[in-house]
Amino acid sequence: MKWLIVTGDDFGISRGVNRGIVEAHLGGIVTSTSLMVDRPACEEAVALAREHPTLSVGLHLELDGVAPEDVPGEIERQHTRFVDLVGSAPTHVDTHHDVHRDPRILSHLLPWGRRVGVPVRGHSGVRHFSKFYGQWGGETHFEQIGVEGLLRLLDTEVGEGMTELNCHPGYVEPGFPSSYAAEREVELRTLCGPGLRRAILERGIRLIGFRDLPALAAAGSTASVSGDAA
Repeated sequence: MKWLIVTGDDFGISRGVNRGIVEAHLGGIVTSTSLMVDRPACEEAVALAREHPTLSVGLHLELDGVAPEDVPGEIERQHTRFVDLVGSAPTHVDTHHDVHRDPRILSHLLPWGRRVGVPVRGHSGVRHFSKFYGQWGGETHFEQIGVEGLLRLLDTEVGEGMTELNCHPGYVEPGFPSSYAAEREVELRTLCGPGLRRAILERGIRLIGFRDLPALAAAGSTASVSGDAA
């Protein structure tokens, strides 16, 4: 079986992104999202998540510029705020700009993830790929995030077992705090594209969220998803 989790990053960064992620969940293929707990629209994001309990909500840690010795405390702080806001533990954890690729951050995040039982992006039984992105070499490439581009990625990147694809759908408002802006609305249209769900099903891929993993593991459908990847 091929299982695919589609995670919308940056939940809480702005109201437009919140709206886009929920729209991509209800009318598209997004199954999970990752919350930024220190952004202006995070409380609105939490309220939206409560209205749509089928959307898995994880923690999108912001650790850019944090000194390595301060990383453990910052992980704990953001996790505590997440639990206070959401009222439950995150279904998964990842980082803004994937900064946990830095060994100095990863060396703290992995032990924390094992201790609290939360899968860390790219370091669990769920394989991760991040090629669905519309900027490369400082230039915009809308063809990378169209429906055809997405289906080509699924054909080459999704194999047997568990795979996570992350994405950045959303609506862009004036003053949006990211250079990845117009691409978000293109991603949103792609993820909600007519016929996309059927095309995914025809490829033998089943869409699931991170919140589904414990039940699947208990049923013997998947291997353990916490801890380091093999």
